Amino acid sequence: MAASAAAAGIGAGADRRVQIRGFRGLRSSGLIPFGRPLPALPIGSSSGFSSIIRAVSTPTKPDTAVKRSKVELFKEQSNFLRFPLNEELLSEAPNINEAATQLIKFHGSYQQTNRDERGVKSYQFMLRTKNPCGKVPNKLYLVMDDLADEFGIGTLRLTTRQTFQLHGILKKDLKTVMSTIIKNMGSTLGACGDLNRNVLAPAAPYAKKEYVFAQETAENIATLLTPQSGAYYDLWVDGEKVMSAEPPEVVKARNDNSHGTNFPDLPEPIYGTQFLPRKFKIAVTVPKDNSVDILTNDIGVVLVSDDDGEPRGFNIYVGGGMGRTHRVETTFPRLGEPLGYVPKADILFAIKAIVVTQRENGRRDDRKYSRMKYLISAWGIEKFRSVVEQYYGKKFEPFRELPEWEFKSYLGWHEQGNGAMFCGLSVDNGRIGGKMKKTLREVIEKYNLNVRITPNQNLILCDIRCSWRRPISIALAQAGLLLPRYIDRLNLTAMACPALPLCPLAITEAERGIPDILRRVRAVFDKVGLKYNDSVVIRVTGCPNGCARPYMAELGLVGDGPNSYQIWLGGTPNQTRLAKSFMNKVKVQDLEKVLEPLFYNWRIERQRHESFGDFTTRMGFDTLQELVEKWEGPGESSSSRFNLKIFSDRQTYEAMANLAKLQNKSAHQLAMEVIRNYVAAQQNGKGE
Repeated sequence: MAASAAAAGIGAGADRRVQIRGFRGLRSSGLIPFGRPLPALPIGSSSGFSSIIRAVSTPTKPDTAVKRSKVELFKEQSNFLRFPLNEELLSEAPNINEAATQLIKFHGSYQQTNRDERGVKSYQFMLRTKNPCGKVPNKLYLVMDDLADEFGIGTLRLTTRQTFQLHGILKKDLKTVMSTIIKNMGSTLGACGDLNRNVLAPAAPYAKKEYVFAQETAENIATLLTPQSGAYYDLWVDGEKVMSAEPPEVVKARNDNSHGTNFPDLPEPIYGTQFLPRKFKIAVTVPKDNSVDILTNDIGVVLVSDDDGEPRGFNIYVGGGMGRTHRVETTFPRLGEPLGYVPKADILFAIKAIVVTQRENGRRDDRKYSRMKYLISAWGIEKFRSVVEQYYGKKFEPFRELPEWEFKSYLGWHEQGNGAMFCGLSVDNGRIGGKMKKTLREVIEKYNLNVRITPNQNLILCDIRCSWRRPISIALAQAGLLLPRYIDRLNLTAMACPALPLCPLAITEAERGIPDILRRVRAVFDKVGLKYNDSVVIRVTGCPNGCARPYMAELGLVGDGPNSYQIWLGGTPNQTRLAKSFMNKVKVQDLEKVLEPLFYNWRIERQRHESFGDFTTRMGFDTLQELVEKWEGPGESSSSRFNLKIFSDRQTYEAMANLAKLQNKSAHQLAMEVIRNYVAAQQNGKGE
């Protein structure tokens, strides 16, 4: 049994009535080891869970059966993520059984079927890489590009957590693809499953001290919380551990058991036999930079520096999360809230203490309620902080004041600060394919560029010499990868999850549907007289799990039925306020009936510089509902009074038409976008 957290070293003043003993994992016999529980209180109270939903790590009595989900049993009996996955991978069947399907998630893969096909299921696998900070070495990008063509569906997918997804991998090719990724500076370990997922950080490759330190911290946290048992390497590279040396501070933090955090006699010192109750998400950033949607994570870490820019410590938020279930009001999206501040040398110990608190107390009976946000909502932040401090061994210092958050896209050309440049590329919905994929490969290979993936599903080309800027710009433009001033602003901030046809949870379209939705929103803007540089943050998901973080959008569309969406309103452009559910079951063909009155009234009623999200929050949903119900149209649109002839000759039209086809637009649409963006840039004093 791990040492008690009530040992000496607990911060003075901690609530000694709340004392926790470490959990060593369930024995193969199914018996539950001793542990001292926290006080059991009814669900929904501010300070605890009932005994039936307490994690198995803290049972009421020794050897007392506690209700657990099926997945918990699969994990317990898996020999640290090996069995029965190892056997299922050797069978001739194109699929794997239920237990193996759960376990392969920890290895970075989901089993899927093509839901567009009818009849016999065609099983395939999605692979997700793990790229802390979104960093992708040149060698790995080229390998992923090759694998997509040889074993996948010919496209790469950039995710909202700065990783790649490969779709369409057959079971017989899994080991080849996995081993190739591992041997070329990549990994999929922990990209899915009940453990820490990819750690986010600003993708910009600045040489600034604070950015470098934040990114190093994100990488160290990712290393600290990587599974240690070796099952991943046993299954995919025959036991060969292809990994670099770990920083000494990571090894020290992982091995430290001063406050009863570890299972010293198990191959997983932090995770034990059962890992975490559910997936766990962490992001690290610097003040102002909210490119990572910091408040949506289980743990949000913000670097705090002194006046000279020297890193001193970290503010920590806890309890964010997007997932929910339709028509189950006890599930909800939630923003992280301040936990406290720690000196920079303590950050790994503090992170570990938070993870262990969730490991010991998160629900393991009902996966809908297993994220840490529900533990904090039930306990309250004060009790949660008190328990974490026992595992941390210190009191958290007061949260340091932070400036207002800003959304950073890092699109276009920027100085890195070390003599080189980087170029951020807008990739619609993160899907890289066709001519774009071919051109990106040519540029990345020719100039030996490293790459970074952003949390907004975009791509950054790094370490570009100034003399390369012009030829690279020309090559990218010819593939439809335009500078941000030539792209509709709606597209620049929009996101969608993959949804249909491969995601088994999708209720309706997201990635395949959002291009048409954005075109229709732009048409509504034109109809009601909004200016071209007016924009809103739009995010679309095919189900309520929130993978594209729709609950932070100014306009979120969440699939709630076939060709139907729940509409969420009220987020902010800098992603600091939760949206709220406005309407249910809006058919995709009826979106204009809702959006026209909302956007029209935003134009005529908004205050100076008021965003759409702020406008909808200020007006209130009752008023907005009344506007929608009484809507009869805007009358003559200001935009309809003007008709500008775009093309003067056939050659210009054909050139524009070819470029527009790459972006799935008409020549007229693209020409209008270019003209509007140019005019807007001149008006803003940004013309070149």
